[in-house]
Amino acid sequence: MIGEFAYEEVVEPAALPGAPEGGYFLALDAGETLTFRAVRGSYGSWRVDPDSMECQGRPFTDPLRFLLMARGLLALDGGTLGHLVRELTTTLAADAKLAHTALTAAALADLDYAELEGHQTGHPWIVLNKGRVGFAATDTDRWAPEARTPATLPWIAASTSLATYRGVAALDTPELLYALELDDPVRERFDAVLRDRGLDPAGYLYLPVHPWQWDEVLVQLYAPAIAEGAIVPLPTDGDTRLPQQSIRTFLNIQRPDRHTVKLPLSILNTLVWRGLPTERTLAAPAVTAWMHGIRDADPFLRDECGVILLGEVASVTVEHPLYDQLPEVPYQYKELLGAIWREPLQTRLAPGERARTLASLIHTDPHGRAFTAELAERSGLPAAEWLQRLFAALLPPLLHFLYRYGTVFSPHGENAIVVFDSQDVPVRLAIKDFVDDVNISARPLPEHDSMPADVRDILLTEEPVFLTQFIHSGLFVGVFRYLGPLCQEQLGVPEDDFWSLVRAEIVRYHARFPELKERFETFDLLTPRIARLCLNRNRLHLDGYRDRSERPHAAVHGTVPNPLAVRRPGE
Repeated sequence: MIGEFAYEEVVEPAALPGAPEGGYFLALDAGETLTFRAVRGSYGSWRVDPDSMECQGRPFTDPLRFLLMARGLLALDGGTLGHLVRELTTTLAADAKLAHTALTAAALADLDYAELEGHQTGHPWIVLNKGRVGFAATDTDRWAPEARTPATLPWIAASTSLATYRGVAALDTPELLYALELDDPVRERFDAVLRDRGLDPAGYLYLPVHPWQWDEVLVQLYAPAIAEGAIVPLPTDGDTRLPQQSIRTFLNIQRPDRHTVKLPLSILNTLVWRGLPTERTLAAPAVTAWMHGIRDADPFLRDECGVILLGEVASVTVEHPLYDQLPEVPYQYKELLGAIWREPLQTRLAPGERARTLASLIHTDPHGRAFTAELAERSGLPAAEWLQRLFAALLPPLLHFLYRYGTVFSPHGENAIVVFDSQDVPVRLAIKDFVDDVNISARPLPEHDSMPADVRDILLTEEPVFLTQFIHSGLFVGVFRYLGPLCQEQLGVPEDDFWSLVRAEIVRYHARFPELKERFETFDLLTPRIARLCLNRNRLHLDGYRDRSERPHAAVHGTVPNPLAVRRPGE
């Protein structure tokens, strides 16, 4: 908490007089002095030694009490403070549960992709990363990823007077999707439920729903539609699924060849309510088709990088008869009901390949061993070479989309997936969550001329100077800022050398595509300073817990030095 708040300049620690270098203090509201040791790191970050925290000379380790004693320092109003205490307590409870069931790095390395997800500890940048406002304790025990509890999902039938289907060309009708996702007896059972009520299955679309969403939100808010038969509850399809880190996404562990499903969940977690925005859900297959088209037509992306784009290939949106006509209502009421079907990962891996989310690389086990250290050791490669392979897997496809196509993903720890060979050497990248996390250049580029209108209308645009922020903040600040120190401590690779390897991969790409020189300057990743994006300031100072009609975005506060700006010998 201290480290991330200091990084965002929510608090500004001062050097402790008379203490050795690295000693800092904060003056709390009633004059108490909180002291600690810290090391400054890349992007102006703070790495606080947890064992050094003292208040008035006594050990101090209670983050809840810190909120109480520093509410003036943090400039918190009463409403925000009240909700913060709740969200922080819930996060700590989830952390405690994870700590009691934590496995060693060696054991984690043997888990498959779906199982490993249940052992991740959440975004380290966001202090309140498991607040899940809306969940009761029993809901968390049932539906949180760390519960690691497989489940079957109920389905519903939604009348086409409310529901709309979209699919990529290969799934351009719902019948094509259902032929893949539903066994014949299940489909016949669904049809029979409708016919028994005198309803025609041809006038309905089928979709799974999250049981919590159905019970807590949909039964109440869609009561008139349920009463008149526009929405009809159905039994489960019988497939066993496991919730992933994104909590509203379920991976089919019984039938890995079937699609992953993403469902709205009206809980407040990290920055936003975790629903599915209607317009973006409708557009997801069109965005997928465009992104796949870029990759498939580009030999570098397709053949050399082998990048896996886990497309959102089908969707059903179900409008709310009232809320969707009221643009001024809180956005959580416009994201209530729908489903997105995403391509499964397992079927896109080559024999011997294994996949792990990027977030897993900054995980440490109860003994302090980094998961990255375990994988690097298993590979048999020197640590620096293993890291070079990691950066060579991750960066070239991201850079190519940015420079060649003016398009960026948000390659944060949960959306970016590292694919390893059978020796645990990183070999390529998989990416998911297109429609939510793809942005394009606001400056027109020839490569955008072929973009379909429905894709252009839905994708967010940013000026080039800010488009690079998605790589800086999502990957470099959000993941590498933590991975670098781990590699220094456990792999023996100094942090400066870590960033030299990252920069070298970018420079190598520049040398490979000299014809894009103007784009390298337009989308400048090597600029001396970048804007400081803040993920905690939004909750503390900007939006707090108030309802608003549009989704909030990360705050921007000042700038930070870019560790990639330093030229290296030989460049």
